[in-house]
Amino acid sequence: MLRRLLSRLSRRAAERLVTQGNRAEVEGRFTEACERYQQALKILPGHAPAYLNLGIALEGAGDARAAREAYLATLEVDPGNPYAHFNLGKLLHAAGNHPEAARQLRAALERKPDLTDARVVLASVLEAQADVEGATAMLREALKQRPDYAGAWYNYALLLQKFDRVPEAEAAMRRALELWPERADLWLREAELLKFLQRLPESETALRRALALEPRLSGGYRLLASILGDQQRLEEALQVLAAGREFDTDGYTRACELFTLNFHEGISTEALFERHKAFGAGLENLHPARFEPFANSRDPERKLRIGFISGDFRAHPIGWSFLPLIEHLDRSRYEAYCYSVFEATDDVTRRITARAKVWHDVSPLSARETADFINQDRIDVLVDLTGYGGIAPMEVLASRPAPVQASWLGYLSTSGMTRVDYRITDIHADPPELADRFHTEKLLRLPRTQWCYRSPGEAEPSAAPPCERNGFVTFGSFNQAAKLSPTTRRLWAEILKRVPRSRLLVVGMPPGPATQALLDEFERHGVARGAVSVEPRLLLADYFRKLREVDLALDATPYSGGTTTCDTVWMGVPIMTLTGERSVSRSAASILAVLGLSAWIATSPEDYVARAVDLASDPARIARSRKGLREKMRASPLMDEAGFARDMEALYRQMWRTWCATVKTS
Repeated sequence: MLRRLLSRLSRRAAERLVTQGNRAEVEGRFTEACERYQQALKILPGHAPAYLNLGIALEGAGDARAAREAYLATLEVDPGNPYAHFNLGKLLHAAGNHPEAARQLRAALERKPDLTDARVVLASVLEAQADVEGATAMLREALKQRPDYAGAWYNYALLLQKFDRVPEAEAAMRRALELWPERADLWLREAELLKFLQRLPESETALRRALALEPRLSGGYRLLASILGDQQRLEEALQVLAAGREFDTDGYTRACELFTLNFHEGISTEALFERHKAFGAGLENLHPARFEPFANSRDPERKLRIGFISGDFRAHPIGWSFLPLIEHLDRSRYEAYCYSVFEATDDVTRRITARAKVWHDVSPLSARETADFINQDRIDVLVDLTGYGGIAPMEVLASRPAPVQASWLGYLSTSGMTRVDYRITDIHADPPELADRFHTEKLLRLPRTQWCYRSPGEAEPSAAPPCERNGFVTFGSFNQAAKLSPTTRRLWAEILKRVPRSRLLVVGMPPGPATQALLDEFERHGVARGAVSVEPRLLLADYFRKLREVDLALDATPYSGGTTTCDTVWMGVPIMTLTGERSVSRSAASILAVLGLSAWIATSPEDYVARAVDLASDPARIARSRKGLREKMRASPLMDEAGFARDMEALYRQMWRTWCATVKTS
């Protein structure tokens, strides 16, 4: 009897300690909670609730490894404990062990089918294993069990969005917001969905709600600035980004501000360069170089590991331009290592992955972890393909994980950093007398062109210019809406007024207030309302077909077109461009110069208007200008994929030889 009494007293003491641990855990005192549970286990080593709660407290304290051991100990004592299976499954999922995570979560559901949280986590595991149907079905089952589970609706919305079921995703997000209206991150996701659907006023409203709930939500400022820029509200966009600097812990808001300033007419090239230098210096202070001396072999002629880092290894102008390079890379001399900072999964991604020596999705990693990863791969030359123009990996380059670092194509400007050694360009986009002094990098110029074009569309060009059947000339713009600066709009209005009965087709303008404002502005400039038609962003096939309806395309200033210019000429459409001081102002000019089409390159606003009016006033000349443009493209360096790869390889080798020579003499 005494033994039973002592046992009962020990159990009560252990349970009191567990209760005390629970209170501490609820109040966030995880270290204290862990101590209480460990004391309970000293009294009763086989006390399953203490093991389970210890695991939860260890998770709260950030010790995932010890938490896992506690959950395994729970299952040794109580093999059927569904909560131990569930918590262990969550930890395994977070660690990337998806098969074992799925096994543990299914075990939890076998023992407790109404454990809805387990279904939600299992859906994430199945998604990570590319089982989209399984993940969708699991979330639907969770929502049947708990129709008011806001987190499940949120995850369901993200899953639907990821796999392009956007209207369904938007409906699911709306339901999550009804249940969870105080969550700023949900309003941010709602805004992203609405922006994708080109419902910009609604997206703006959602973002302002998110920032009102959580002013420190730095991603909200960046997305709001993007939405404002798409509506030609550039000054407002810059004000929003300036307000977001206070909460910019990762530098992304300032990077977005630099990118946005490239569209701005009110900043000089000198001032823009100084802003880049200041930001680059700040990045390098925050992320010191920490990998030197490098262990890479100093042999200047050996096979090189070329690392490519980008957020655009997907159906994107950068992805399409990169494909020919990686497909034609000489694998006997160069190995391609790709580091994707965006979770991309489309056909372009798969084709790049198939040609890379090594492919890494580093999107879940921090900048420091990504830099460690690159350095461990012993990359010789690291090439950035994004810059400040997207999901910026620049803090990775700031810590210099590779001996040689360069940028190409993704951001047509300087990084402002001293640790990006080179920027790859061409003489037409960056003439030495204009460009060198506005770069912290050394400019390396490809001998022919920095562009490599492979059309992603199947449409054939129109056999004859549309003006022959329409009886009037149709000008066209296919640049992104943010590029349509006040000067651009004023010049287009002047051209329309000088060419009788002419029309302008603007593609890519979001519907709603932005479109109305554009039409109103042209009317104020004296252009008849019916002379301008506006269409939203189009699917790829529709975009190429729409190019067939244009006689003469008009480029934007100060931010010129790149891939859009190639698409336009490929479809047999002449394009008029105006060069400027900045690299971004000369991209279309560099493409046209390579094609020998300098007659379409203007050097002043007056020249731009005069050249466009002159060509548009002669339908026979338009027809002659269009003839053979596709054949000219095919025969040009722009589409010499193998030759482009050889040119690029020569620059990689030049960079590497320079580094080897510098190391030997230092």
